[in-house]
Amino acid sequence: MTQGDNIISIQSVSKHFGPVKAVDDTSFNIKRGEFFSLLGPSGCGKTTLLRILAGFELPTSGEVTIDGQPMSTVPPHARPTNMVFQSYAIFPHLNVRENIAYGLRKRRLGKAETARIVEQALELIKMPGYGERRSDQLSGGQRQRVALARALVCQPKVLLLDEPLGALDKKLREEMQIELRQIQRTVGITFVFVTHDQEEALTLSDRIAVMSRGKVLQIDHSTRLYEAPNCREVAEFIGTMNILPGTIGEVSHGRANVAAGTHGAFEARTDGSAPRPGTPVLIAIRPEKLQMSWERPGLSVNSLAGKVGAVAYFGDRSHFYVDVEGCEKPLAVALQNGERRLDGSDLVGKPVWLSWEPDSAVLLPA
Repeated sequence: MTQGDNIISIQSVSKHFGPVKAVDDTSFNIKRGEFFSLLGPSGCGKTTLLRILAGFELPTSGEVTIDGQPMSTVPPHARPTNMVFQSYAIFPHLNVRENIAYGLRKRRLGKAETARIVEQALELIKMPGYGERRSDQLSGGQRQRVALARALVCQPKVLLLDEPLGALDKKLREEMQIELRQIQRTVGITFVFVTHDQEEALTLSDRIAVMSRGKVLQIDHSTRLYEAPNCREVAEFIGTMNILPGTIGEVSHGRANVAAGTHGAFEARTDGSAPRPGTPVLIAIRPEKLQMSWERPGLSVNSLAGKVGAVAYFGDRSHFYVDVEGCEKPLAVALQNGERRLDGSDLVGKPVWLSWEPDSAVLLPA
């Protein structure tokens, strides 16, 4: 898979629906052969941006370029793209083979060549022998695979996917995520994937653009988005994040002393240039980075006292919600259930200490 050049360039693109700015002066590039996700809550502009790439919407301003060609005057059917929707958009009156072959009609291929391509597509989506099945004889996941195969046989340069797994149940969706990633790696086509599901985006993507209110907040690899978000909105949208307000104190050798009011001072790692002393910041800590103990930990780590307010049992792990005086909401602690335990309700109300290493916290702009 070659990712050295860009296949999609989005330059200063805006889309207004009356007074609403669905996409607001957005610019970024997508690499050739990349699995790229647009992630954000409902109404953030991700689907509108996908529809602009497909040609179903025209931007109010700005330009989209695909493989070096401006798209502003190119209609949807003439673009080097194809689209897979959330709904199982396959033809109910055609069988699986006919559905997949439908996209090949404009190529005017012979019967033998069409049959060969369809068989290859059935192998790709792991449905050999299903060619004669009707749509009502397929599961939801199988229908979506057929829709995917029908889009791929046309060999688009870019495949656009609008929450294609959203209608599937959790277990099937997780299975389809693995298959979708394998298919993308096999065909090497650029995938642009829209989702509101953070875990889905983290699992599938080479890079993710997190959107809010029509703007892109951050574009990065999954691990960077999770471990080093650039603002509070990204931090809290990607998984769960505990937030403590503070003020930068002394900075030395990649470490900052952060005053956190009545909680005292904490040490945090600084990535790159540290904020100036006196700058308000947010100390952000993931639940799995926190340790919980019944006794006060040593001085080598940051620590806070609190009381267990609630416990959520998830089988392999439990989330403890610890009330800390002065914090606007409980701090979440994720602990693996290495030994058999009940629901943990017997721990509610117990005093505990929370601790974390300086490298576990991220400093965010206040």
